[in-house]
Amino acid sequence: MSALESWIKDAKQVSADVRAAFGDLSASQLNWKPSAERWSIAQCLDHLLTSNKGYLPIIESVRSGKKQKRLVERLPVLPGLAGKLLLKALDPASTRKLKAPKSFQPAQSDISASIIDDFVAQQEQLIEGMKSTSHLDLEKIVITSPALSIVAYSLMDGYRIIVTHERRHFQQAQRVAEEADFPESA
Repeated sequence: MSALESWIKDAKQVSADVRAAFGDLSASQLNWKPSAERWSIAQCLDHLLTSNKGYLPIIESVRSGKKQKRLVERLPVLPGLAGKLLLKALDPASTRKLKAPKSFQPAQSDISASIIDDFVAQQEQLIEGMKSTSHLDLEKIVITSPALSIVAYSLMDGYRIIVTHERRHFQQAQRVAEEADFPESA
């Protein structure tokens, strides 16, 4: 199994895990927050939808051969270093809390229970995008981070970042559902 196939398999597993763990929850359960400072399950998924959405046009431009190289992508050392640092920071095993960029903050109001279907649908788009670039040298294609325009990394690191980030927030959402005060189904 190639590295890309492994990450695609992991992306599919995240999607299945989200549906299995949260698919039967009500909107009020999905929106329940353990405290004012912590995110709900729905907010974790909304954050992933928002942050992953930025990758879709990048993947499409690479797939279609229309990607233009930006200056930050041409600097030889930075893309490899940035990808490794970001992956380390996003690792679900890391206990370090990270603050999401303002543009990636989740909605504060009630989020529809369709967030599960929305996440799964977007995940299918990302997986198809990953598959559509499988014939390319993904370690050599450099992209600019959709979160911060001064950060660049390989497209393969982009795929690693997407799935690692999803695992991190899936685990965060699981912790919410495991809270002693989590509401029972109605």
